[in-house]
Amino acid sequence: MESSVISKGLEVWSLQTLLDISILLGFFSLGLLLVQPYYTSLRRHLTLRVSIELWDLFTVLLADIFLVITVLIGFLVLNPDIMADIKIAVPFVPLATVLFAVALVLRLFYDGHRLKGTMFRFALWLIFAANLLNIIGFSLIMEAPGSEYLTDHPSVFWTYLKTHFRSNALPHGLEVAQWTFYITFPLLLFIFIWGFVKAMKTFSERKA
Repeated sequence: MESSVISKGLEVWSLQTLLDISILLGFFSLGLLLVQPYYTSLRRHLTLRVSIELWDLFTVLLADIFLVITVLIGFLVLNPDIMADIKIAVPFVPLATVLFAVALVLRLFYDGHRLKGTMFRFALWLIFAANLLNIIGFSLIMEAPGSEYLTDHPSVFWTYLKTHFRSNALPHGLEVAQWTFYITFPLLLFIFIWGFVKAMKTFSERKA
């Protein structure tokens, strides 16, 4: 019995930590993209062609790697079983994952990585909106004041947020989590198929 409890606790801790890390990586990705003009100014000080090419690759690729990890973790925790085990701010964090996924497709397959392109700005706005949702969800719901604090300092506001928008809160949070899953999971599947189809078209165009 004790080993199963420990295993379950370790699973919950690992998943919760992964989700928290993915939220941080979303901010890192946004930050790296916002300072692209700064990277461009630093690029002028590079003299070797190889170093310039590596610099361009690094400044673009790192933001996209963070974005990929954020989307993958968001997709991983978006299922009814995990949502019932860990505290996820619903619908905020799952909706943020959807926006991150759309931004990733735009950056990978629609020239969204080109600094002066329209898709770059569109993807950047999506990433900004996704991080805004994560800020609200993480600060106001996932890390809302604990039970000990609310016992000494009762608050209708914090209690309502915790009991209605945490995915593992009974019964209201679980209900919101289910509806969130019904909406965001099909959207993520659609985005995955959209990206796959676009990638296959790109391969066909290159062969032609």
